[in-house]
Amino acid sequence: MRITSVTCSFINDGSRNWPIVQVGTDADVTGIGEAYPVGPDKAVAETVRYFEEWLLGFDPFDGERIWHELYAGSRFPTGSVITSAISGIDQALWDIKGKALDVPVYQLLGGKVRDRIRVYQSARGDTPEALGQHAKRLIETYGFTALKISPVAGGRDAEPWAHHLDDAEARMAAVRDAVGDEIDIGVDPHAKIFEPACALEMAERIKAYRPMFFEEPVRPEQFEPLAKVARKSPIPIATGECLYTKFEFQQLLATGGADIIQPDVCVTGGLTEMKKIAAMAEAHYVSVAPHNPLGPLATAVNVHFAATAPNFLILEYQVDDAGVRAEVLDAPIRLQDGYACIPDRPGLGVALTEGILEKYPYVAWRRGRPTKADGMLAYI
Repeated sequence: MRITSVTCSFINDGSRNWPIVQVGTDADVTGIGEAYPVGPDKAVAETVRYFEEWLLGFDPFDGERIWHELYAGSRFPTGSVITSAISGIDQALWDIKGKALDVPVYQLLGGKVRDRIRVYQSARGDTPEALGQHAKRLIETYGFTALKISPVAGGRDAEPWAHHLDDAEARMAAVRDAVGDEIDIGVDPHAKIFEPACALEMAERIKAYRPMFFEEPVRPEQFEPLAKVARKSPIPIATGECLYTKFEFQQLLATGGADIIQPDVCVTGGLTEMKKIAAMAEAHYVSVAPHNPLGPLATAVNVHFAATAPNFLILEYQVDDAGVRAEVLDAPIRLQDGYACIPDRPGLGVALTEGILEKYPYVAWRRGRPTKADGMLAYI
């Protein structure tokens, strides 16, 4: 079997573009994967097309060799555009292997260590009352056993820091009151706090409500400030969505900057790299809760990974029951009692719905530019 084509198209869900990678072979077996639309998202598609010239004629079963060819062949330390392209290609190669061997991808990754995948969805609301109401609806409608919230509505702005601390406590209290004591609540300020001392102050204010984790309380570029927070925080620290490859996660784990890591299979290097990162984390007694904000195909890939990782904790998730999300796959991942079901069809166990790429094509998109009261760009 040889690779005959590598392409990247987009599905637009009304808010962003999902890069869909397809790898074709001379055995009439095609694999699919999803890349992350980092930066100018068309750059990811162009990188995939550039890599096609390198990959034509390769055996799709030589996944480790192909990963090394793309990563090391790019020469300079790779950025997120290149690793996103590699991620989509790598996922598609695993899909090809599973289809060709007539087995689900999770069996090729070592087999299942669990029978279903615990998931959570983010609750939203500008006020504590609205946030609590949405959280309660999510639990009652879908049976989630966990959810996530932002502790600061709208991000950190010109309001005094004491205002944000009061708001965070009020929001946590409202959600805990709405969902009860049995539901886990993740807290994600989206790296907008900046100062480690402030992050620790917020952790102290909300610890009484028993958060499941405190995600990216400070910016992720430097690991030492995060480790400073992790050493003193009464809440487990989670981070990793902005990191990629085993090399960056090795540095994070070495500094002790996280209790829970959140690699994204669409940017960190695909399933091949996710398994290595998870193994490194396991050796450091660190759990894995994958970042997963993209499309249904990315969810399917994550489900196969989660089925095989002993230190997997929980998966970020969005229910595929409405809008574009409900149409992308021929058999979306099923949700049952707050857990995602593991598909048992060959490969990733899912296929793109016929005509979906043409029905929801690329739409030009640019990230918003929120500013603070003084005109400076807010952290996003």
